[in-house]
Amino acid sequence: MGHSRSSSRREPVDRLLTPLQDFLRHEAAGGMVLMVCAAVALLCANSPWGDRYAALWQTKVGVDVAGKGLSKPLLLWINDGLMAVFFFVAGLEIKREIMVGELSSVRRALVPIAAAAGGMLLPAAIYALLNRGGPGARGWGIPMATDIAFAVGVLPFAGRGLPVAASVFLTSVAIADDIGATLVIALFYAGGVSGAALAAAGALFAAMCICNWAGVRAIVVYSLLGAGLWVAFLKSGLHPTASGVLAALAIPARSRINADEFVEVGRSWVERFASMGEHGQSILANPEQAATVVALEETCHHAQTPLQRLEHLVHPWAAFAIIPVFALANAGVSFREAGQGGLVNATSMGIVGGLLVGKVSGVAGLAWLLVRAGLAEMPEGLTWRHIIGLGFLAGVGFTMSLFIAQLAFGESALLAPSKIGILVGSVLAGVIGVTVLRTARSQREWAS
Repeated sequence: MGHSRSSSRREPVDRLLTPLQDFLRHEAAGGMVLMVCAAVALLCANSPWGDRYAALWQTKVGVDVAGKGLSKPLLLWINDGLMAVFFFVAGLEIKREIMVGELSSVRRALVPIAAAAGGMLLPAAIYALLNRGGPGARGWGIPMATDIAFAVGVLPFAGRGLPVAASVFLTSVAIADDIGATLVIALFYAGGVSGAALAAAGALFAAMCICNWAGVRAIVVYSLLGAGLWVAFLKSGLHPTASGVLAALAIPARSRINADEFVEVGRSWVERFASMGEHGQSILANPEQAATVVALEETCHHAQTPLQRLEHLVHPWAAFAIIPVFALANAGVSFREAGQGGLVNATSMGIVGGLLVGKVSGVAGLAWLLVRAGLAEMPEGLTWRHIIGLGFLAGVGFTMSLFIAQLAFGESALLAPSKIGILVGSVLAGVIGVTVLRTARSQREWAS
């Protein structure tokens, strides 16, 4: 690989784009972009142009097709539309993990799933206890969520000495948490349900599943059906982001040729290519070589699953465009306006307590109970100090918590203090988690 890279001709554009590509491939890049956008949103909301910042997201944007269309504020297009794409990516990751990843077997999945369950139930209980019977009671789902992009993006700041199992465990917990958060949103934060629209959504999802069963692999087919599924969910009263997860579950995950066939067929095409033409001859001047390259490309296409191709295609857009835009639109809270309703109240304290105390207690506590009871094994290479540090990182609820807060409180006076609670709780959880993990590299006394 090194030889091919050094021997290939580097164009001027390659020298310009390579540093950017290297940055975007870094696992911390998504978290860093998200942090910058959140900071920009806070600065804008508390600047002399704060009113313009708030008004921007209320700008009406419409889509009209054959006299029928949708007109919504820009904020809702982001929260209902772009976030459906984010949940689609999350759904692809969930499906992959269930099929071949850390959630593919009961024994491997038991600890992260139990940890995620504890990390959802205990924060919700803490919040509900502090807000019982109060106006903020509806926000119990806010501290349940883990922001997978932010939490995993923060992890590299803990240093290079962490075991690989740390990233695997945190990702598995966050993915299991995503499943739970999606169910919570669909079941408890939906409006009035339209039976006709829900039936249409069911029919479209069934059509996607039938296409999968029939062997249809054209991404455009699933894109069109998925867009229809989103509209049906939007009209049904259920939150349209759930359509993203359902669409992901219907994407084919089977390759047309297995690994052995790929090696055999691929080698034959490469050998055929090498036997044609003279050394160093331009492919442009050799139609047979050009046709062989196309055939080899088609072989590579058959070896990949539609799920892999879509995840590779859409994930960068979710990490570097959709989530940052969501942060720009939702993280901006005016401290002056929030202070008028009281920054420190049951709502904000319930969120901070849930994210900062409930998450780590639930994640580490349930994992400890399972391991001590002999029902599961400790992830290889991890100590209990690692688990506690990762439990704190699971308390970074930023994107998902902001999303649920918007669903729970809309534009009410409780939205601002809830955002403050999310920001404070997420930042403290991230800082404490990184600190604990940095000290865990040389600590083995908690391993048993």
